[in-house]
Amino acid sequence: METMTFFARVQWWQDDLALERVVRDLVAFELAQARPGRVLPPQPWPANLDFVADLGADSLDLMGAATALGDLLGFGRSGMADALLGQPLLASWVIAARTSLERHDAALVFRTSGSSGAPKRCTHSLASLWREVDELARLAPGRRRILGAVPAHHIYGFLFTVLLPQAGTHVRPAVPVLDLRASSPASLAARLEPGDLVVAHPDFWAQVAALGQDFPPDVTGVTSTAPCPDAVAQALAAGGLRLLQVYGSSETAGVGWRDAAGEAYRLLPYWRRTEIDNTLERDRSGKSAGESAGGGGVERHALQDRLAWRGPDRFIPNGRIDNAVQVGGINVFPAYVGEVLAMHPQVAQCVVRPMRADEGTRLKAFVVPKQGAHGPAALRAALSNWVGERLAPAERPAAYSFGPALPRQPNGKLADWIIDAWD
Repeated sequence: METMTFFARVQWWQDDLALERVVRDLVAFELAQARPGRVLPPQPWPANLDFVADLGADSLDLMGAATALGDLLGFGRSGMADALLGQPLLASWVIAARTSLERHDAALVFRTSGSSGAPKRCTHSLASLWREVDELARLAPGRRRILGAVPAHHIYGFLFTVLLPQAGTHVRPAVPVLDLRASSPASLAARLEPGDLVVAHPDFWAQVAALGQDFPPDVTGVTSTAPCPDAVAQALAAGGLRLLQVYGSSETAGVGWRDAAGEAYRLLPYWRRTEIDNTLERDRSGKSAGESAGGGGVERHALQDRLAWRGPDRFIPNGRIDNAVQVGGINVFPAYVGEVLAMHPQVAQCVVRPMRADEGTRLKAFVVPKQGAHGPAALRAALSNWVGERLAPAERPAAYSFGPALPRQPNGKLADWIIDAWD
């Protein structure tokens, strides 16, 4: 079986399975965002799947998904901005994507996964993404399979489940990619083989760690999108798993890495610290495998996290600047969720925040009902339906507490609450 070596360049979109996976994942995400309560069939979808007949998509759904796919892959740059109009079949979208990439594939535009209503567009040159993959391949050499629990159209999934499998070979598919998203974490250990690379997010790894299973030899895990708790990483290491933690974002791609709980992250070699707090500088003039890494010069990136430095190239993330939290590897904004809940006609006030570590990994809401509102059980059901129609699954509170006033500290600031202590 082929294993990954370094530095060969391939046209990633000529791998039919990889390109189909990117298109499918993006369409599924966009359709779910357009109608949060929509239930889609499990993937993989057949090539002849009809978005209208089989998924119930309407013209607005298709316009949104087509716009997002065209933005990601650069349909406008290739002169194919209208290529998806009137095309309801998955196979037609894949063909259009390939045709566009044949004309122009030098850059991709990823969108942040935030839930504030205005995802940010983040443009990355393909050369810079390949440069990162070169470094990632050095950190996890000799992988024979990749098992992914992340979508391929987000930058983390694209790097690890689209480009990395093709690094160092012209054989397609170079390294098989298996989708874990329809599988239980409890089944992971039984599916693993020596040489596997498992790409997931902290919530997935937390569920795996809780099972206390042992891993086969020479298995590497990867986690990103949010900090992985040290206790989770330590439990996985106790079972024989090497866990590679990658720090980065849609705006920056990968920035640093570590493979031991509690250690500082190490900057990837083309990043460096600047004199401005929470700002990094990326060297675009270096070369990787004899190729330009992006046209020369440097570019500065303001980070979404505060960094505590442990040396010139070592750091510890020290909390979000933008008040986002992550649920299931997706950025969510509790204040925005609170605004949606506050629009319900029976809600006087509410506050939303992440659960405490002993309560879970989702959001929780404290609600002050309006006078004459339904009782707790009926209001809880009504609010669940309300957010189910307006918010994505990661944004929806998993627990509701009710009381006559919002919980506050003696100084008047909002306070945390214990879910079970309130009806």
